[in-house]
Amino acid sequence: MLADANGLVEAMKRAARDEREASKPVNVYFGEVVSKSPLRINVEQKMVLGEQQLVLARNVTDYMTTVTVQWITGTGVLPSNGGTAVPPPHVHGVAGTQSLTVHNALEVGDEVILIRQQGGQKFIVVDRIGGKE
Repeated sequence: MLADANGLVEAMKRAARDEREASKPVNVYFGEVVSKSPLRINVEQKMVLGEQQLVLARNVTDYMTTVTVQWITGTGVLPSNGGTAVPPPHVHGVAGTQSLTVHNALEVGDEVILIRQQGGQKFIVVDRIGGKE
């Protein structure tokens, strides 16, 4: 009879703990990238998450984007005349809409912020902590 009572008490504790956990809308974690391919993140020195458990925000991936640019470059100083400014002998210009690749993928050693999906085993990698060099 005592074993049944202990089992019931443990089941009630688990149910209460699960209820408290379910009432939290968000769980925020911090981790460090320990492997790039395959991607693995060590979360708070407690667990290592693999690619199947991770959802990457665009902030932590390489991605293409389109920008409008107007760049004009040229050489306006010639060292042969003592460094005096002269009209540019040539000019390069780019204007209009251009596609660019933003290289923002995670690297080993990056520290990241993760949000755990409520009631699930998926973690959203929101961003890295600090700037990417």
